[in-house]
Amino acid sequence: MQTVEITVEPRDAGGKGPARRLRASGRFPGVVYGPKREPALVALSMAECARKLARLEGTHLIRLLCVGNADLHEHMVLVREMQEHPVTAQLLHADFHEVDLTVRLTASVPLHFVGRCEGVVAGGILQPVLREVEVECLPTNIPEFIEVDVTKLAIHDSLHVRDLTPPADGTFVTEPSQTVVTVVSPTVEVTPEAEEGAAVATEGEPTAPSGDAAAATEEKD
Repeated sequence: MQTVEITVEPRDAGGKGPARRLRASGRFPGVVYGPKREPALVALSMAECARKLARLEGTHLIRLLCVGNADLHEHMVLVREMQEHPVTAQLLHADFHEVDLTVRLTASVPLHFVGRCEGVVAGGILQPVLREVEVECLPTNIPEFIEVDVTKLAIHDSLHVRDLTPPADGTFVTEPSQTVVTVVSPTVEVTPEAEEGAAVATEGEPTAPSGDAAAATEEKD
């Protein structure tokens, strides 16, 4: 899998005031934690993280570059949370989880659907049910994505998690019977012209007399 390098620098103080000052300088706060370390406060460049992390898909290993601090320098982490401003999309805070490259972990891996689906050619609709799956493997074996070949799927066919190929030395955590993708029959839609025609036909039909009108007719007869 691709490893991304991010520069971090230690920071001493937490809280809203120091965080605001960091953001005003083009940086933002973060924290590095893990099972074998105390949480370490860091500062990161907004521009660098936006360029390297914003478009990443799935789970990626990140190598921290922290010159002058051997406790963090070149340690491997995963992004656990990246907070953004809901309006401006400005990066606000990052949580990094340090990983041991020799210990298996669980990660989310996106699915990429490939191939010209036979069922779609026949008029069906390809309907993905899952967009990602959970896998358990070594951090270095986390794939960027898993390809799902839908070429042979006919209408009403499905693929399940058990039909996918797991990463090297890895297993799927997602339930094997879970449907990944299916091909459904096309839905029949009523066109506006058909609805208008039905309305015109209804207007031209004679209406049955109401109870009072029927009684009046019988009295005249």
